[in-house]
Amino acid sequence: MFLYFLLVLMPVWILTATAADFQTHRCILNTTINTTMTPYYSNLIQVLDSLASDNIVDDKQFLSRSFGNHQPDIAYGSYLCRADVLPNDCRNCLLEARKDINMTCPNSKAAVLWNDDCMLRFANYSMASIMDSATFVPECNKVNISYMVSEQTRFWEFARDMMGQLATKASKDQKQKYANIDLSYNKEKKIYGYVQCTPDLSNSDCGRCLRLSIDRLGESCYGKEGARVLTPSCNVRFETYEFLRFSESSSHTPGKRKNLSKLIAAVVATVGGLVLILGVYRLFVMKKRRFVTFNDLPDETDDSEIVSEQSIQYEFGTIEAATNKFSIHNKIGEGGFGGVYKGVLLDGREVAVKRLSKGSGQGALEFKNEVVLLAKLQHRNLVRLLGFCLEGDEKILIYEYVPNRSLDYFLFDPTKQALLDWPTRYKIIGGIARGMLYLHEDSRLRIIHRDLKASNILLDEDMNPKISDFGTARIFGGTQTQAKTNRIVGTFGYMSPEYAMHGNFSVRSDVFSLGVLILEIISGRRNTGLFDSGYVDLLCHAWNKWKKGEPLKILDPNLVDSSSNNEVLRSINIALSCVQEDPEIRPSMATVVLMLNSYSVVLPLPENPPFVSHTRVRRMTSIDLESDKSICKSSVWVTDGSPITDVHPR
Repeated sequence: MFLYFLLVLMPVWILTATAADFQTHRCILNTTINTTMTPYYSNLIQVLDSLASDNIVDDKQFLSRSFGNHQPDIAYGSYLCRADVLPNDCRNCLLEARKDINMTCPNSKAAVLWNDDCMLRFANYSMASIMDSATFVPECNKVNISYMVSEQTRFWEFARDMMGQLATKASKDQKQKYANIDLSYNKEKKIYGYVQCTPDLSNSDCGRCLRLSIDRLGESCYGKEGARVLTPSCNVRFETYEFLRFSESSSHTPGKRKNLSKLIAAVVATVGGLVLILGVYRLFVMKKRRFVTFNDLPDETDDSEIVSEQSIQYEFGTIEAATNKFSIHNKIGEGGFGGVYKGVLLDGREVAVKRLSKGSGQGALEFKNEVVLLAKLQHRNLVRLLGFCLEGDEKILIYEYVPNRSLDYFLFDPTKQALLDWPTRYKIIGGIARGMLYLHEDSRLRIIHRDLKASNILLDEDMNPKISDFGTARIFGGTQTQAKTNRIVGTFGYMSPEYAMHGNFSVRSDVFSLGVLILEIISGRRNTGLFDSGYVDLLCHAWNKWKKGEPLKILDPNLVDSSSNNEVLRSINIALSCVQEDPEIRPSMATVVLMLNSYSVVLPLPENPPFVSHTRVRRMTSIDLESDKSICKSSVWVTDGSPITDVHPR
């Protein structure tokens, strides 16, 4: 066991020990106005939507734009993403910032919002090439470097000199205007530094902004192990852990590639010796135990795509110890493929352990499919796979522990659903949509989930949603956009008609499932059951209320006091657009995210209801839809001839 941990987990510990997730944002109000119905505000919406949603994010770390023709109605905006942040993460950060800046500064003519990965800024005056360091936000590491004054002085002199070197280097950079470095402070500790200016600044203004900010580091955070200062024109930061995410090929630190190569060489040498010892150990001690590898399993994917799966493979004994031998007291759920247990690994991490039942529908193919997919995917709205176990007949997945269980645990319980107020539900809807957008468009793979439902949405301590259960997901390669299968998997009620009846699935199949899920979140009702309209299907019930001009009657009564009618109406409109019969007229996931985040986007009215054909419904023999009342009629509710176009910010 000890040798296994040395061999498998030591490289992971070495390469991830410095990881951190330190986030902060703050909005600075400059001036205020009393109304949003002004030409300036209309221009501002266009600026923010453009910056947060434009595909230009893919190849630009910094961008500034303006909308309007005449002062004082012209709106100016800009964003800056940290140099090590990937385009997809930059885009996600900007979408979050776009939403947050609306909520925190609803009546501002000028504001700036900082996040760990990006900065978003707007004003009613041109900001181009103008240095602004008067507005600033300091953030301090909570750990003291030492309680000895002499040691604090020595550390901060070292850090200040290092940051001064970075300021000089960045201010001479004619293009991107950033620099980073790591230096050994003593035998046990390194200091990692980073500085950045908006690229539109002159060299002299960049240097001046950085040096003012470096002075403020000491004024605000003297004696701490790390600190940062954020301004609209520049930011500076140092820590005693590696907070940047530069890959080896893109590192801008002198000598960093060389140091990383030495580290890898040392790890390889150590692992090589341990492999020999472990081989002897297994030959003589473990020869009775069958240890299954990925080469033993069938697969729909390419093994060459897996990133060192052995580095996350655990022995059964380790997982058994973590869950107290899969004690009933540790059981936190029961899924379609087996039980889920809470466990604690030897390093203290809390995990969720999914033990597949031997008679479950998920065989070797689905198991390997889920491991391969989750090992490649990283997004804040996807559950994170920490490891797996394949030993004998045991197939086990180890996930990050998500304390608030699944969405259905709250949503469909009469006593618990009141804990989900409307802002929480709206946040959950947006998070699910962003996670699905990542799967469809922003990851390096195009992935169709095929089983998006309330029980597969986990909630963290802040009620942020995390999509889980990828056992039925499929990878699309190249330009592929749809596929057909004779093996229908998933959950009836959430399946799109073309998939349930004919086996045709695409990204628009997931969009249909999202529409069903949004209606469940709004109503607090499962998608099947008897409703007051006489229908036994939530989609038809919602369509009936929509066409009668009574869409708000599907709202969960628990939400009456906390909901925004505009947001609820837009969400119902979006959901009904997602569940339209024709997959071609359903919106893409990117459009769904944009419609949820922008009030300037005109929402299309649903053109026809789901399940409109009697013949087609009766062919869906796996679903009980015998009554004519289960069929939605093809009439459309339009109040004034216009779709919902509210432009009031959240």
